[in-house]
Amino acid sequence: MENKHHSRTANELTGVTELGSTETKYATDYDPSVLETFINKHPQNDYLVTFDGYEFTSLCPKTGQPDFANVFISYIPTEKMVESKSLKLYLFSFRNHGDFHEDCMNIILDDLYKLMNPKYIEVLGLFTPRGGISIYPFVNRVNPTFKTAELQQLAFQRKLQFLGNVQSYGRSIR
Repeated sequence: MENKHHSRTANELTGVTELGSTETKYATDYDPSVLETFINKHPQNDYLVTFDGYEFTSLCPKTGQPDFANVFISYIPTEKMVESKSLKLYLFSFRNHGDFHEDCMNIILDDLYKLMNPKYIEVLGLFTPRGGISIYPFVNRVNPTFKTAELQQLAFQRKLQFLGNVQSYGRSIR
């Protein structure tokens, strides 16, 4: 019987350049070009991949004050998947980028959607309070190529679930 679960070949890792690099370069401003992908070896399976970027920072575009967030990115992959070190460098590139919370989360969703073409993707930013107000932008998208009733229902349910959890999010990060 042939083992279908073999290690990745060098060819399958083509384009993954940051992982294992000893000369990591950190962008000083927003840079989507650092994002890298690898091939999904299980595209026949609908599974969810989630990242928890708990050190996200950006700058207020008006005051230049730093904003801090825990950013959750979840997606159902198709052929490509985002490589985690490149995602870390990408999120780090927002450190000196001036944009509102909502803009940052939409930019992240758009960049990752363009990079991977996933079946479904969502981005949630749990920003720490500043000036007595917390902001929790949530954005999601269903790929029109894979727009089934189930995925549309998932997107709608995730929004409802987010709305139901908003108050508990606030208590968890204060």
